[in-house]
Amino acid sequence: MQNETVLSAGSTGGTPALAWTTVGFPDRRKAAADAGLGVVIATAVAFQAYWVADSWGDGYWLFGAAVGASVGVLALVRRRSRLWTAVAGLTVAALAVLVTRFVHLPAEPSPAASLGLAALAGSAVRTLPARTACAVAAGGPAVMAAGYLANPRSAVPVQGALIWLAALAAGLALRLLAARRHAAAERVRHAERLELARELHDVVAHHITSIVLQAQAAQLVTAKHPDRTAGSLAGIETAGSEALAATRRVVGLLRDTAFDVAGHERLAELIENFEGHGRRARLRLAAEPDGWPPEVSSTVYRVVRESLTNVSRHARHVRTVAIDITQDEEAVTVVVEDDAPQAPARRYRHAGYGLIGMRERLEALGGTLTAGPRPGSGWTVRATVPAPPSLSGKRR
Repeated sequence: MQNETVLSAGSTGGTPALAWTTVGFPDRRKAAADAGLGVVIATAVAFQAYWVADSWGDGYWLFGAAVGASVGVLALVRRRSRLWTAVAGLTVAALAVLVTRFVHLPAEPSPAASLGLAALAGSAVRTLPARTACAVAAGGPAVMAAGYLANPRSAVPVQGALIWLAALAAGLALRLLAARRHAAAERVRHAERLELARELHDVVAHHITSIVLQAQAAQLVTAKHPDRTAGSLAGIETAGSEALAATRRVVGLLRDTAFDVAGHERLAELIENFEGHGRRARLRLAAEPDGWPPEVSSTVYRVVRESLTNVSRHARHVRTVAIDITQDEEAVTVVVEDDAPQAPARRYRHAGYGLIGMRERLEALGGTLTAGPRPGSGWTVRATVPAPPSLSGKRR
């Protein structure tokens, strides 16, 4: 029989807030960035063609427009292969410089081509391995220098070199920022693994205590009823199997010091803290939490705490938060929903380190974590923790 309780819920600070993202948003941002780049390059090609036709005469703009458009197309498809699109762009520009050396045409690489090359360079420097990125970065000055030697009286190669340097600076800055984020995420993952390692002591102690108690009971039963020995041994075997299964979920981690693991019993404390800031929250507990292993109980608590922390920090206009904790034969499921209005700042925020820690914990237990906007307004956080075999068996 399930226990179903309705309470109020809250949040505590002290941990990194979850900053949500969904799968579709990064793809939309990339598509928008590519669309903007395409508009800029097309405008540059058109303006360049107009200027060359006005100053050089009809027919001279065709070559430069073709080169600029070709490099621009490579820049738009750069994500398919950042290295080879950059190499192809530099090759097109180098061939264009060679043509202008022997044919009376405007200097290359033209401003339109330089914009495409800049996009390719920035993308390569941002994402490619260090040596490959350095090789691509060095290719640009070589092409620009060749363009200057082919047309020493033109300022176009110099302008292209400045655009290239700006792209390299932007790509390097984004690369360093990504490296810092990666390092921070790794620190969070490491901290979460250490915390799971500390909990390993409590998990093992819980199950070993059960085994010891059953072994003691088996001795007493065997002394009075030898025919019941098989049943007692079967109980000890079951307890040992449960201990091994629970330990495997957090194995590989070393425990240094024990600490008080917060579990489902402290959800009411979260409720009070959250409502102390003038918000309302409801907790529906349709489960049997007293039968949860320590690792499941603490994970449920952490998911609720991180979710409410995110609401407190990033959804100030929220009125109500609904927390639904259910349990079936497969898993324990936690769903946290709020009714805050959709805001661009929250919609497009990068994934936070609290989310990274929670995902690390849930994946270690074989669970899942998803987060994203609700239709209309608000956000939903959904976490599932696989139910141990012992819980599934009790519910059949």
